[in-house]
Amino acid sequence: MIRTLPGLHRVNLILFAPPETTAPLPRTDPRALHLLRVLRRLIGDTFDCGLVNGPRGKGTVIALDAHTLTLAFTWEAAPPPPSAPITLVLGLPRPQTARDILRDATSLGVAALHFVTTEKGDPNYARSTLWSSDEWHRHLVIGAEQAFDTRLPLVTHGRPLTDVIKCLPGSAINGTPTNRLVLDNYESPSALSHCSLTDYHPVILAFGPERGWSAAERDLFRAHTFTFAHLGARVLRTETAVIAAVALMRAKLGLL
Repeated sequence: MIRTLPGLHRVNLILFAPPETTAPLPRTDPRALHLLRVLRRLIGDTFDCGLVNGPRGKGTVIALDAHTLTLAFTWEAAPPPPSAPITLVLGLPRPQTARDILRDATSLGVAALHFVTTEKGDPNYARSTLWSSDEWHRHLVIGAEQAFDTRLPLVTHGRPLTDVIKCLPGSAINGTPTNRLVLDNYESPSALSHCSLTDYHPVILAFGPERGWSAAERDLFRAHTFTFAHLGARVLRTETAVIAAVALMRAKLGLL
């Protein structure tokens, strides 16, 4: 079931899971509250909607009672184009930072986010209720609704960096790294903005935990053909660095 966070927030597209389109929507559902209190929709009114990872369309309020809204849906012929071919690897950050990244990276259209355990990361972050409940998924929905998109990125969490890095898309061509970039303020020879991209290959961006990468993790990245890069001399919050780096890559891919 797709639910937004408690309370009302302005969205540009209301998302539904396919089974939810065949049953009345409870008036206590945040989407019903948004339709009635924010959009002020009445019987016969329409609104923008979408199926998760499917097409966009129009919803119509066809009945209201004390407990439910009955909705009808019409869908476009095809879902929106795929998200940007950008995968993020992130040393598990504190939960509030992860919430911001889940929402904003989804809005920016990344294809996947892997929140990994690292040598210097705080193990308590992996035990947050953000991950043990479905809360992390709700932040993806909010990000997609904001962006007027239906596609949600793939998300994994709690796996070791060593396991995730072996499963990432992209590889070396004739020994030359292809679009695998690791952010590191200490051992980066050049700025991310100066890094060139190889056509037709996905972009991988790796961000360390609060205490940074260990020496062994840096060696692991080098062994898997990552190029080290930085975002300048200023030290940024992780959530800010993610937005800046993804925006740079989207510009290089011609998506801005």
